[in-house]
Amino acid sequence: MSVTYLEAIRAAQEKALQDDPKVFIYGQDVGRFGGAFKATKNLAEKFPGRVMDSPISEDAMVGMAVGAAMDGMRPVVEMQFADFSTVGLNQVLNHAATTYWRTGRPCPMVLRLPSGGTPGSGPFHSQSMETIYSHYPGLVVMTPATVEDAYSMLLEAIGMEDPVVFCEHKLLYYHLKAETLPTEAVPSFRARVARAGRDVTCVAYSAMVHEALAAAEELAAEGYETEVVDLRTVKPLDTDTILASVARTGRLLAVGESWPWGGASAEVLARVASEGFELLDAPPKRLNAKDTPIPYHPNLWAAHRPTAVRIAAALREVLRY
Repeated sequence: MSVTYLEAIRAAQEKALQDDPKVFIYGQDVGRFGGAFKATKNLAEKFPGRVMDSPISEDAMVGMAVGAAMDGMRPVVEMQFADFSTVGLNQVLNHAATTYWRTGRPCPMVLRLPSGGTPGSGPFHSQSMETIYSHYPGLVVMTPATVEDAYSMLLEAIGMEDPVVFCEHKLLYYHLKAETLPTEAVPSFRARVARAGRDVTCVAYSAMVHEALAAAEELAAEGYETEVVDLRTVKPLDTDTILASVARTGRLLAVGESWPWGGASAEVLARVASEGFELLDAPPKRLNAKDTPIPYHPNLWAAHRPTAVRIAAALREVLRY
Protein backbone atom coordinates (compact mmCIF):
# COMPACT_ATOMS: atom_id res chain seq x y z
CA MET A 1 0.00 0.00 0.00
CA SER A 2 1.48 3.34 -1.05
CA VAL A 3 1.96 6.30 1.29
CA THR A 4 1.43 9.91 0.26
CA TYR A 5 3.63 12.85 1.23
CA LEU A 6 0.84 14.09 3.52
CA GLU A 7 0.39 10.67 5.13
CA ALA A 8 4.13 10.53 5.79
CA ILE A 9 3.92 13.82 7.69
CA ARG A 10 0.99 12.51 9.71
CA ALA A 11 2.83 9.25 10.41
CA ALA A 12 5.95 11.09 11.59
CA GLN A 13 3.91 13.15 14.04
CA GLU A 14 2.14 10.04 15.31
CA LYS A 15 5.44 8.25 15.91
CA ALA A 16 6.89 11.28 17.68
CA LEU A 17 3.83 11.47 19.95
CA GLN A 18 4.17 7.75 20.71
CA ASP A 19 7.88 7.87 21.40
CA ASP A 20 8.18 11.05 23.47
CA PRO A 21 5.63 12.28 26.01
CA LYS A 22 7.12 15.79 25.76
CA VAL A 23 5.87 16.15 22.16
CA PHE A 24 2.57 17.89 21.53
CA ILE A 25 0.87 19.47 18.50
CA TYR A 26 -0.70 22.92 18.54
CA GLY A 27 -2.46 24.87 15.79
CA GLN A 28 -5.70 26.08 14.32
CA ASP A 29 -8.18 23.20 13.82
CA VAL A 30 -5.52 20.51 14.37
CA GLY A 31 -7.70 18.71 16.94
CA ARG A 32 -10.94 16.94 16.08
CA PHE A 33 -11.03 18.55 12.61
CA GLY A 34 -7.59 17.12 11.80
CA GLY A 35 -6.00 20.25 10.35
CA ALA A 36 -6.65 22.28 7.22
CA PHE A 37 -5.01 19.57 5.08
CA LYS A 38 -5.73 16.67 7.47
CA ALA A 39 -2.10 16.33 8.53
CA THR A 40 -3.25 15.61 12.10
CA LYS A 41 -6.31 13.49 11.25
CA ASN A 42 -7.30 11.18 14.15
CA LEU A 43 -4.29 12.19 16.25
CA ALA A 44 -6.36 14.11 18.82
CA GLU A 45 -8.40 10.97 19.50
CA LYS A 46 -5.29 8.81 19.82
CA PHE A 47 -3.43 11.25 22.05
CA PRO A 48 -5.96 13.10 24.22
CA GLY A 49 -4.76 16.47 25.49
CA ARG A 50 -1.65 16.49 23.29
CA VAL A 51 -3.11 17.62 19.94
CA MET A 52 -4.70 20.95 20.75
CA ASP A 53 -6.57 23.64 18.87
CA SER A 54 -5.14 27.14 19.15
CA PRO A 55 -6.76 30.56 18.95
CA ILE A 56 -6.61 32.35 15.60
CA SER A 57 -3.41 34.16 16.56
CA GLU A 58 -0.19 33.02 14.94
CA ASP A 59 1.80 35.34 17.20
CA ALA A 60 0.31 33.68 20.29
CA MET A 61 0.79 30.20 18.82
CA VAL A 62 4.51 30.66 18.31
CA GLY A 63 4.96 32.52 21.58
CA MET A 64 3.34 29.64 23.48
CA ALA A 65 5.61 27.18 21.67
CA VAL A 66 8.75 29.14 22.58
CA GLY A 67 7.78 29.14 26.24
CA ALA A 68 6.87 25.44 26.23
CA ALA A 69 10.13 24.53 24.46
CA MET A 70 12.19 26.49 27.00
CA ASP A 71 10.36 24.57 29.73
CA GLY A 72 11.43 21.21 28.29
CA MET A 73 8.52 20.35 26.01
CA ARG A 74 8.74 19.68 22.25
CA PRO A 75 5.92 21.58 20.54
CA VAL A 76 5.01 21.06 16.89
CA VAL A 77 3.10 24.10 15.63
CA GLU A 78 1.07 23.85 12.43
CA MET A 79 0.38 27.00 10.44
CA GLN A 80 -2.60 26.55 8.15
CA PHE A 81 -0.61 28.21 5.35
CA ALA A 82 3.02 29.31 5.31
CA ASP A 83 1.87 32.83 4.41
CA PHE A 84 0.11 33.19 7.76
CA SER A 85 3.35 32.66 9.66
CA THR A 86 4.29 36.28 8.90
CA VAL A 87 1.87 37.29 11.65
CA GLY A 88 4.14 35.47 14.10
CA LEU A 89 7.49 36.68 12.72
CA ASN A 90 8.39 38.57 15.88
CA GLN A 91 8.11 35.41 17.96
CA VAL A 92 9.94 33.24 15.41
CA LEU A 93 12.78 35.59 14.52
CA ASN A 94 13.30 37.64 17.67
CA HIS A 95 12.53 34.95 20.23
CA ALA A 96 12.74 31.34 18.95
CA ALA A 97 15.83 32.00 16.82
CA THR A 98 17.70 33.85 19.57
CA THR A 99 16.63 31.96 22.71
CA TYR A 100 19.75 29.82 23.02
CA TRP A 101 22.08 32.73 22.36
CA ARG A 102 20.32 34.93 24.91
CA THR A 103 19.69 32.39 27.66
CA GLY A 104 21.78 29.28 27.05
CA ARG A 105 18.58 27.21 27.03
CA PRO A 106 17.56 25.25 23.91
CA CYS A 107 14.33 25.93 22.08
CA PRO A 108 13.31 22.54 20.59
CA MET A 109 10.23 23.43 18.57
CA VAL A 110 9.04 22.76 15.03
CA LEU A 111 7.05 25.20 12.92
CA ARG A 112 5.27 23.29 10.13
CA LEU A 113 4.57 25.47 7.09
CA PRO A 114 2.35 24.23 4.23
CA SER A 115 4.32 26.06 1.56
CA GLY A 116 4.40 26.88 -2.13
CA GLY A 117 1.79 27.47 -4.76
CA THR A 118 -1.14 25.51 -6.12
CA PRO A 119 -3.41 26.54 -9.02
CA GLY A 120 -5.93 29.18 -7.98
CA SER A 121 -4.51 29.82 -4.51
CA GLY A 122 -3.35 33.37 -5.19
CA PRO A 123 -0.95 35.61 -3.27
CA PHE A 124 -2.08 34.83 0.29
CA HIS A 125 -1.94 31.03 0.18
CA SER A 126 0.99 30.27 -2.15
CA GLN A 127 4.17 31.84 -0.84
CA SER A 128 7.49 30.07 -0.35
CA MET A 129 8.73 31.43 2.97
CA GLU A 130 12.02 29.56 3.29
CA THR A 131 13.91 32.62 2.00
CA ILE A 132 12.82 34.75 4.95
CA TYR A 133 13.57 32.16 7.61
CA SER A 134 16.91 31.04 6.17
CA HIS A 135 18.23 34.61 6.52
CA TYR A 136 18.18 34.39 10.31
CA PRO A 137 20.82 32.59 12.41
CA GLY A 138 19.49 30.19 15.00
CA LEU A 139 16.88 28.56 12.77
CA VAL A 140 17.08 25.32 10.80
CA VAL A 141 15.03 25.39 7.58
CA MET A 142 14.06 22.04 6.05
CA THR A 143 12.50 21.59 2.60
CA PRO A 144 11.82 17.88 1.94
CA ALA A 145 11.08 16.88 -1.65
CA THR A 146 10.17 13.20 -1.23
CA VAL A 147 7.77 11.12 0.85
CA GLU A 148 10.68 9.39 2.55
CA ASP A 149 12.34 12.68 3.47
CA ALA A 150 9.08 14.23 4.66
CA TYR A 151 8.82 11.40 7.19
CA SER A 152 12.40 11.00 8.36
CA MET A 153 13.27 14.71 8.32
CA LEU A 154 10.19 15.66 10.35
CA LEU A 155 11.14 13.07 12.97
CA GLU A 156 14.65 14.48 12.98
CA ALA A 157 13.29 18.02 13.32
CA ILE A 158 11.11 17.11 16.31
CA GLY A 159 14.12 15.55 18.05
CA MET A 160 16.46 18.51 17.51
CA GLU A 161 17.43 21.04 20.17
CA ASP A 162 17.15 23.95 17.73
CA PRO A 163 13.96 25.56 16.40
CA VAL A 164 13.12 24.14 12.96
CA VAL A 165 11.03 25.68 10.20
CA PHE A 166 9.67 22.71 8.26
CA CYS A 167 8.49 23.72 4.78
CA GLU A 168 6.21 21.05 3.30
CA HIS A 169 4.99 21.76 -0.23
CA LYS A 170 1.22 21.62 -0.65
CA LEU A 171 1.52 20.53 -4.28
CA LEU A 172 3.20 17.32 -3.09
CA TYR A 173 0.66 16.44 -0.38
CA TYR A 174 -1.61 14.17 -2.42
CA HIS A 175 0.27 13.60 -5.68
CA LEU A 176 3.58 12.26 -4.39
CA LYS A 177 3.62 8.63 -3.20
CA ALA A 178 6.08 6.00 -1.98
CA GLU A 179 5.72 2.30 -1.33
CA THR A 180 7.11 2.34 2.20
CA LEU A 181 8.38 4.72 4.85
CA PRO A 182 12.08 4.66 5.75
CA THR A 183 13.41 2.92 8.82
CA GLU A 184 16.66 4.87 8.94
CA ALA A 185 17.07 8.62 9.36
CA VAL A 186 18.39 10.88 6.63
CA PRO A 187 21.99 12.04 7.31
CA SER A 188 21.66 15.42 8.99
CA PHE A 189 21.85 18.40 6.67
CA ARG A 190 23.10 16.41 3.70
CA ALA A 191 21.90 17.08 0.17
CA ARG A 192 21.29 14.12 -2.13
CA VAL A 193 22.05 13.55 -5.79
CA ALA A 194 18.57 12.80 -7.13
CA ARG A 195 19.91 12.10 -10.63
CA ALA A 196 23.50 11.65 -11.72
CA GLY A 197 24.84 13.50 -14.76
CA ARG A 198 28.01 14.75 -16.39
CA ASP A 199 27.08 17.88 -18.36
CA VAL A 200 25.35 20.34 -16.01
CA THR A 201 24.30 20.55 -12.35
CA CYS A 202 20.79 21.64 -11.42
CA VAL A 203 20.38 22.43 -7.71
CA ALA A 204 16.78 22.49 -6.47
CA TYR A 205 14.67 21.78 -3.41
CA SER A 206 11.09 20.93 -2.45
CA ALA A 207 8.67 20.68 -5.40
CA MET A 208 11.27 22.16 -7.76
CA VAL A 209 13.24 18.90 -7.52
CA HIS A 210 10.50 17.16 -9.48
CA GLU A 211 10.36 19.93 -12.09
CA ALA A 212 14.14 19.67 -12.41
CA LEU A 213 13.97 15.89 -12.85
CA ALA A 214 11.37 16.32 -15.60
CA ALA A 215 13.59 18.89 -17.30
CA ALA A 216 16.53 16.49 -17.03
CA GLU A 217 14.49 13.85 -18.84
CA GLU A 218 13.77 16.32 -21.62
CA LEU A 219 17.45 17.21 -22.03
CA ALA A 220 18.46 13.55 -21.91
CA ALA A 221 16.51 13.06 -25.15
CA GLU A 222 18.78 15.74 -26.64
CA GLY A 223 21.94 13.98 -25.47
CA TYR A 224 22.67 16.01 -22.31
CA GLU A 225 23.00 14.47 -18.86
CA THR A 226 21.81 16.73 -16.04
CA GLU A 227 22.84 16.06 -12.46
CA VAL A 228 20.00 17.07 -10.12
CA VAL A 229 20.96 17.90 -6.53
CA ASP A 230 18.16 18.02 -3.95
CA LEU A 231 19.21 20.36 -1.13
CA ARG A 232 16.81 18.81 1.41
CA THR A 233 17.73 21.56 3.91
CA VAL A 234 18.36 25.16 2.84
CA LYS A 235 19.69 26.28 6.24
CA PRO A 236 22.31 25.02 6.85
CA LEU A 237 23.35 24.51 3.23
CA ASP A 238 25.37 21.47 2.13
CA THR A 239 28.00 23.32 0.12
CA ASP A 240 30.28 20.27 -0.16
CA THR A 241 27.75 18.21 -2.15
CA ILE A 242 27.03 21.17 -4.44
CA LEU A 243 30.73 21.80 -5.13
CA ALA A 244 31.36 18.10 -5.73
CA SER A 245 28.61 18.06 -8.34
CA VAL A 246 29.88 21.21 -10.06
CA ALA A 247 33.36 19.67 -10.11
CA ARG A 248 31.89 16.80 -12.15
CA THR A 249 29.87 18.92 -14.57
CA GLY A 250 31.47 22.37 -14.75
CA ARG A 251 28.08 24.08 -15.10
CA LEU A 252 25.40 25.18 -12.64
CA LEU A 253 21.74 26.17 -12.58
CA ALA A 254 20.10 26.84 -9.19
CA VAL A 255 16.29 26.73 -9.04
CA GLY A 256 13.86 27.92 -6.38
CA GLU A 257 10.14 28.66 -6.22
CA SER A 258 10.68 31.75 -4.09
CA TRP A 259 11.19 35.22 -5.55
CA PRO A 260 14.57 36.09 -7.11
CA TRP A 261 15.89 38.55 -4.51
CA GLY A 262 18.04 36.64 -2.03
CA GLY A 263 17.11 33.12 -1.09
CA ALA A 264 18.59 29.66 -1.42
CA SER A 265 19.31 29.79 -5.16
CA ALA A 266 21.18 33.09 -4.78
CA GLU A 267 23.17 31.63 -1.87
CA VAL A 268 24.08 28.55 -3.93
CA LEU A 269 25.47 30.75 -6.71
CA ALA A 270 27.33 32.95 -4.25
CA ARG A 271 29.02 30.00 -2.56
CA VAL A 272 30.01 28.32 -5.80
CA ALA A 273 31.36 31.61 -7.17
CA SER A 274 33.43 32.26 -4.02
CA GLU A 275 34.49 28.73 -3.11
CA GLY A 276 34.51 26.90 -6.44
CA PHE A 277 34.96 29.48 -9.19
CA GLU A 278 37.75 27.45 -10.78
CA LEU A 279 35.33 24.52 -11.18
CA LEU A 280 33.06 26.45 -13.54
CA ASP A 281 33.28 26.19 -17.32
CA ALA A 282 30.36 28.59 -17.83
CA PRO A 283 28.68 31.42 -15.90
CA PRO A 284 26.30 30.00 -13.26
CA LYS A 285 22.62 30.84 -13.58
CA ARG A 286 19.60 30.87 -11.28
CA LEU A 287 15.89 30.54 -11.98
CA ASN A 288 13.17 31.68 -9.59
CA ALA A 289 9.55 32.75 -9.62
CA LYS A 290 8.87 36.07 -11.28
CA ASP A 291 9.23 39.16 -9.10
CA THR A 292 5.48 39.77 -8.77
CA PRO A 293 2.73 38.78 -6.34
CA ILE A 294 1.52 35.25 -7.04
CA PRO A 295 -1.42 35.26 -9.49
CA TYR A 296 -4.71 33.43 -8.98
CA HIS A 297 -5.39 32.18 -12.52
CA PRO A 298 -3.89 28.70 -13.06
CA ASN A 299 -2.32 29.70 -16.37
CA LEU A 300 -0.75 32.83 -14.90
CA TRP A 301 0.40 30.86 -11.85
CA ALA A 302 2.09 28.29 -14.11
CA ALA A 303 3.85 31.11 -15.97
CA HIS A 304 4.90 32.73 -12.69
CA ARG A 305 6.83 29.81 -11.17
CA PRO A 306 9.70 27.74 -12.57
CA THR A 307 8.41 24.72 -14.48
CA ALA A 308 10.12 21.83 -16.23
CA VAL A 309 9.85 23.73 -19.52
CA ARG A 310 11.44 26.88 -18.08
CA ILE A 311 14.14 24.87 -16.29
CA ALA A 312 14.99 22.99 -19.48
CA ALA A 313 15.31 26.28 -21.34
CA ALA A 314 17.59 27.70 -18.65
CA LEU A 315 19.73 24.56 -18.70
CA ARG A 316 20.17 24.91 -22.45
CA GLU A 317 21.41 28.46 -21.93
CA VAL A 318 24.04 27.24 -19.47
CA LEU A 319 25.04 24.42 -21.82
CA ARG A 320 25.63 26.79 -24.74
CA TYR A 321 28.91 28.03 -23.23
